[in-house]
Amino acid sequence: MRDTLLKAAMVIVAGLAAAATAPSRAQSPAPAPDGKALFLKNCAACHQATGKGIPGAFPALAGSKFVTGEHADVATVLLKGRGGMPDFSENISDADMAAILTYVRSSWGNKADALTEAEVLKLRDTLGVAHFGSAEMSNKH
Repeated sequence: MRDTLLKAAMVIVAGLAAAATAPSRAQSPAPAPDGKALFLKNCAACHQATGKGIPGAFPALAGSKFVTGEHADVATVLLKGRGGMPDFSENISDADMAAILTYVRSSWGNKADALTEAEVLKLRDTLGVAHFGSAEMSNKH
């Protein structure tokens, strides 16, 4: 009997120890997107890591009044394209787009406020651009 109680106690202690060291099942919120990393991945090939662009080919973002202007104007370029720049509406999520624009609007001497994921989503609706993830897959980039 004593051996049975001892074994039961050991099982209980082992179970409590395992529970205490197990990772929490509660989900923590996803980390905020890294605007700089996303810019470098998606934009720097044309606009350069310095934001200076390539004269005559790709406009500078550093010191740009357009970039630091109205939220809707600058976000529309990413959602619909402009000139030779393609739209990124199907390739970049609203959260990532807001992070990229926030980074660009506050880098290289630019001093403008942040954009939010909600603003980008609302602008999609205003412009009639499909919500991210609802359009068919494309291979345009």
